[in-house]
Amino acid sequence: MTSSWEETKAAGMHLASLLPAKAIITLSGELGAGKTTFVKGIVEGCTKIESREVNSPTFTYVNSFSGNGHTIFHFDLYRLKNTQEFLAMGFDEYFDQGVCCIEWAEKIPEILPNDRIHIEILYKKQEGVRVIKIHPTHYDKNTF
Repeated sequence: MTSSWEETKAAGMHLASLLPAKAIITLSGELGAGKTTFVKGIVEGCTKIESREVNSPTFTYVNSFSGNGHTIFHFDLYRLKNTQEFLAMGFDEYFDQGVCCIEWAEKIPEILPNDRIHIEILYKKQEGVRVIKIHPTHYDKNTF
């Protein structure tokens, strides 16, 4: 659980320290739950790029960040219509190029690799906390 954006970002930074060079991370949660803040932590933790440089790519669909020997692709698929649109833009080619953090990945379920980490963020507004659940699929579950 986190109770501030700083803690949510720190949780992302912690996950970054455990990631291999290539990974698929899917994130789910309602608007404002903290998905982008969590990704900011992953980007900063892997690339050492300051999180203030990381913004949601809502209108461009993907932003990339490279540094410290890592490449991170941050996808925001909120506006995406369907899997065919994703494939038509060639975005599936990014899957083996670095770490892919995909917000709203539920829009492309049929093409997601089995080996991925799913981050579920539940924002409990009245309590002022975010519950972050990490669901590794085929990765070593003891790592996370």
